[in-house]
Amino acid sequence: MAQFTPHEIMKRAEKADARKNQWRSIYEECYEFALPQRNLYSGFYDGKSPGQDKMARVFDATAINSTQRFANRIQSALFPPYRNWCRLQNGNEVPEDRQEEIGQALDYYTETMFDVIRQTNFDLAMSEFLLDLCVGTAVMLIQPGDDDAPVRFTAVPQYLVSLEEGPYGVVDNVYRRMRVRADVIQRQWPDAKLPEDLARKAVDQGDEEIELLEATVWSEQMQTYCYHLVYAKDKKAAGASDLVYRTMDVSPWIVARYMKVAGEVYGRGPLVSALPDIKTLNKVKELVLKNASIAVAGVYTAADDGVLNPQNIAIAPGAIIPVARNGGPNGASLQPLRSAADFNVGQLVINDLVMGIKKMLLDDTLPLDTQSARSATEIVERMKELSQNLGAAYGRLITECMMPMVNRILYVMNEKDLVDMPLKADGKVVRVVPVSPLAQAQNMDDLRNVLEFAQIAQTAGPMGQVAINQDAMLDYIVEKMAVPRSIINSQEEREAIVQEMQSAMAQMQGQQQ
Repeated sequence: MAQFTPHEIMKRAEKADARKNQWRSIYEECYEFALPQRNLYSGFYDGKSPGQDKMARVFDATAINSTQRFANRIQSALFPPYRNWCRLQNGNEVPEDRQEEIGQALDYYTETMFDVIRQTNFDLAMSEFLLDLCVGTAVMLIQPGDDDAPVRFTAVPQYLVSLEEGPYGVVDNVYRRMRVRADVIQRQWPDAKLPEDLARKAVDQGDEEIELLEATVWSEQMQTYCYHLVYAKDKKAAGASDLVYRTMDVSPWIVARYMKVAGEVYGRGPLVSALPDIKTLNKVKELVLKNASIAVAGVYTAADDGVLNPQNIAIAPGAIIPVARNGGPNGASLQPLRSAADFNVGQLVINDLVMGIKKMLLDDTLPLDTQSARSATEIVERMKELSQNLGAAYGRLITECMMPMVNRILYVMNEKDLVDMPLKADGKVVRVVPVSPLAQAQNMDDLRNVLEFAQIAQTAGPMGQVAINQDAMLDYIVEKMAVPRSIINSQEEREAIVQEMQSAMAQMQGQQQ
């Protein structure tokens, strides 16, 4: 028995929609000027064509290009394609005598997880996900797939979902309104129980689109997530029914906010901060282009003995403005009108605005591609710079995106028997450790400090040399450099090798004597 009725689910979704609509104006402008290809605010539910022209008011592509590079840079730094960007490690509650055993098992699960990820559309979905993150709020749906792609990733535009926070600032509840053809509902949800009228439509009017509400709600009473697929025949909550109801331990939704103000559910991304400059640059570009067209085609004055009618004046390329006289007693019959536009000033304004937009969107941190090849040291330093520029957003991406994503992937893999036991990345038994280029750049500072201390200790005489636990230092280096445990000898193997070396040295000394 479900804790929430379909009526309650629809009412909660309506309240969540009302809160989301407070963000519509600012989000809509961000998508219009920087992400027009993902702008669903105009026409998605208004009966307009999805392929309509979404760039009618866009005159400058700086924000569009910089937003794409922002997403690419974050993806390369945190979720690089065809590379492991995290590692499963022992948590604090793993017994000391099982550290080695469980550590090797987690290394195996890490490789298995990334083998599965590389079979899926993860990289494509993550690219779209990070584009939405640049606006402020990004949403991804992770579902079980088929044998070829065991896990399926879908970057859902945030316009289609409404969110509710729990008591600790974490998004617990997600509501998505969708339109689905009547004849594919049963195929998409095999366990769906269709009412009589909907089952009839699936047969007689299969191409008709049905509006459904998909809700994932945390139940405090049941201590689990409740999944509802709600259908309302007359779009009224009173007549709603559950087509699908199930419970799940892990939410399929990943919701990340770039930056969040206390008391707000939706995030604010760099595009929100850059929006004034983006709109100003777009307007300046529009005016410059209009002035350029006038400069190319010209505007002329023509002598007219009649009375000038201002209503007939059109300031446009090639326009002729009738005037009583073009200078002198008679003047020229036709002469050009001098333009008041100053293209130099316009270009200076454009350059300043472009630089400001690029800086806010982290598009000025790396050198141009035309420069010489970058060394490993330069790449590390550039990653450190990117980490500093991201600030708190880096930590939020780890906690709101990477960790729950790994947890959900492991959950789906366990359902498909791709791992031998259920794993929950809760930090107690299993820790998710980032090993992406950005994380490694941060680890290098810690590693450099340890190696410098070891070097100093070696020069401090016998007391300095015995001050370092060599085994602990090696384990620390292995962790910071994300070295697979499979290529590292265990503690017992190390002790056995040292004992054999000591025995061999003693034997050689005995033979020499």
